[in-house]
Amino acid sequence: MKHSTTPQTRSGRGPARRVGRTLAFVLPVVLVFSGTLAVARVNWSGSPSSPVLAAADTAVSGASSRAAARAPHEALRDTLLVELQRENPGVALTHLQQAVNDRPSLARHCTSIARALGKAAVRMYGPTKAQSFARPVCDTSFASGVLTAHG
Repeated sequence: MKHSTTPQTRSGRGPARRVGRTLAFVLPVVLVFSGTLAVARVNWSGSPSSPVLAAADTAVSGASSRAAARAPHEALRDTLLVELQRENPGVALTHLQQAVNDRPSLARHCTSIARALGKAAVRMYGPTKAQSFARPVCDTSFASGVLTAHG
């Protein structure tokens, strides 16, 4: 009789093998599916999908040479400040997040724009109501703007 020190499983079908087979099947499916979703989300038309970006690109195009030469982040900030006055800070913050998602080059200006929105919200709504619109856009810079305008 032959005795072995390692436990024998039924024809090599232990739990590790089952997990490996499951991963070998599921992982490629997940990768293909996530890649398909990523490609579907890309704006291939070249035109901005956000109305805020379209406004930022064309804002004050015929006014003066100085206004026409404004940077896109300045036009976006002005557009969002007008939107904050027309609607509410929550809408402006949502459009800021969309603009940064659609145009990553605006990300470095996101905190300054969000702070400006926070300060304007305090002027319009007061500190308590303005703080109620805070969202985690640009590392809570909106809340920082509310705090500096209030304090």
